[in-house]
Amino acid sequence: MVKPVSAPFGSAAIAIVHRELLLAMRRVGDLTTPLVFFAVICTLFPLALGPSRELLAIIGPGVVWVAALLAQLLTASSIFRQDFEDGALELYILAGQPLAGLMAARIVAYWLVTGLPLTLVSPLLAVTYQLPVAAVTTLMASLALGTLILAFLGGLGAALTLAARQGNALLSLLVVPLSLPVLIVGARAVALAAAQSDASAALKLLGAGALLSIVLAPLAVGPALRIAVD
Repeated sequence: MVKPVSAPFGSAAIAIVHRELLLAMRRVGDLTTPLVFFAVICTLFPLALGPSRELLAIIGPGVVWVAALLAQLLTASSIFRQDFEDGALELYILAGQPLAGLMAARIVAYWLVTGLPLTLVSPLLAVTYQLPVAAVTTLMASLALGTLILAFLGGLGAALTLAARQGNALLSLLVVPLSLPVLIVGARAVALAAAQSDASAALKLLGAGALLSIVLAPLAVGPALRIAVD
């Protein structure tokens, strides 16, 4: 009996990321919707509260982080939805590769489409809160790590609610409580940098959280997706 030959895992993971990036480029809304939502939320607060530099510097880190969390929740339910509907998810399961690793690549692709653009545009929005240069650098670093954590938490929530009715509501109930520590630490890091204090401990904590998310979340996503497909 001839056994099917599967591609090396690294090649399969790269192929998944490449495929998702190509699909995202064709679906422009997947790229622009979180970004526009993030920008609108961040710019509304300075317009509503006025030009007080002290007030904007105080609320700025929290507003940016809350906007980033909401922007990622906006599209988190769709991470596996298309793959579930067109049968690609079944092919992933039957591919002869570790499903957890393949889904980690899938979530990284989702972060490249959502979290990375938020990180790159954040310096432009930080200007509206009159944050110093050091705080802007910390903001980008914290958002890069924090949105990666949020992407994996969103992927876990999306997998658990994939076959459920009212999946969006359930996903929010699952993900928001888990995301609160990320939001608090990320906003605190930016606030410390704005006050010219050392924010390295908060960034290291976010880095550790990102590593744990990359390793642990896919281990739960894989079985959840198998149950949804069955």
